[in-house]
Amino acid sequence: MFPESADVRVQQAVRNAVEERVVQPILVLDRAEPVSHGAVRELGAELRIPVVDPETDPRTAQIASRLHSRRAAKGLDVQQAESLARQSLFFADGLLALGEADGCVAGAVSSTGDVLRAALWSIGPAEGVRTVSSSFYMVVRAFRESDADKGGTPEHEVLTFTDCAVVPEPTAEQLADIALAAATDRRKIVGDEPRLALLSFSTRGSAESASAVRARETLAILKRRAPDLAVDGELQADAAIIPSIGLRKAPGSSVAGRANILVFPNLDAGNIAYKLVERLGGATAIGPIVQGLALPCSDLSRGSSASDILSVAAITALQSAPSGAW
Repeated sequence: MFPESADVRVQQAVRNAVEERVVQPILVLDRAEPVSHGAVRELGAELRIPVVDPETDPRTAQIASRLHSRRAAKGLDVQQAESLARQSLFFADGLLALGEADGCVAGAVSSTGDVLRAALWSIGPAEGVRTVSSSFYMVVRAFRESDADKGGTPEHEVLTFTDCAVVPEPTAEQLADIALAAATDRRKIVGDEPRLALLSFSTRGSAESASAVRARETLAILKRRAPDLAVDGELQADAAIIPSIGLRKAPGSSVAGRANILVFPNLDAGNIAYKLVERLGGATAIGPIVQGLALPCSDLSRGSSASDILSVAAITALQSAPSGAW
C-alpha cells in the first residue's frame, strides 16, 4: 500500500516497482491532495494497478468501525474514527489490518509520529512484543579479515543497526524486545542467522556504568526468552565486528568479531552511528524499517528518493513472510 500517492517520488517508485517486478503496488488517493487524483488514476490505469479512494470505498466503514472499537477506551468517538478512516494513511493501514494488503510504506510526506500512530492504532504490536522499534540495514564493503576483498568486484555485507529511530532511552526489557524483533526480521530480510552484539563502551565488565549494567541485564533477559539466539554483551563495537579484536577482548564468545546485528544502548548512539557510517564510510542505509508490529508498516525518511522508497518497499514485502517467533 502506498498512501502518499500525490508525491512524485512515490509515483516514480511505484512505476519502478512494477517495471522491475519488485512488489505489486496499491495506490491510495489522498483527500488532502485532491489535485493529484487525476494523475494518480492515470498512473494506475497505465500500470494496471489498483487505485483506491477512501471517500468512496465500501471498506471505509469497516475500517472506521475497527478503529473505534480499538480506540474507544482512549476517547476516540465514532465521528473521529470515521474521519480518520478517510485519511489515506489510516485507510491504508486499515486495509492491511483487514488482510487486503501485505504491507504499507509511508513517511515520504508524513512524520514518523503520524506513521507510527496510524500503525499502532490500526494494527498494533506483534504477539508478545511490547516495544515497537526500528532498524537500518547498512550495506557496507566487506571489512572482516576473513571476508576482505581479494581483488575484482568489491564484496559487500549487511549489518543491522537497531534502534536508530524510535525508542530514545530503552530499558533492559525494551532492549530485549528490540533485539528479538531485529533478529526475527533479519532472518526474513537478509536470510542469514542473526548474531547480536549488545553494544557499550565496555566489553564484558571492563568498565562500569548504568548503560553497561543495562546491557548485561538485557543479555540475561535474552538468554531466558530466546536461549538459542546467538547474542553477547556488553561488547565494544570493534570487539563485536572485528574477529581479531573480538578474540582478544571476548575470548570464547560465539558472537564477538562475527556480529551482524548491532544493538545500540540508546537512540543517540544508534542514530549518530548510522549517519556517520553512511556519510563518512560510504555505506548504503536502508530504513528506518519499523519492527515489532503485527503487520509490516514502514516509515520512510522525508528526504527519501524514489530509489530509497523502492528499497523500503522491497524489505516491507519480505517482512510480510511468515516466520516462527523467538
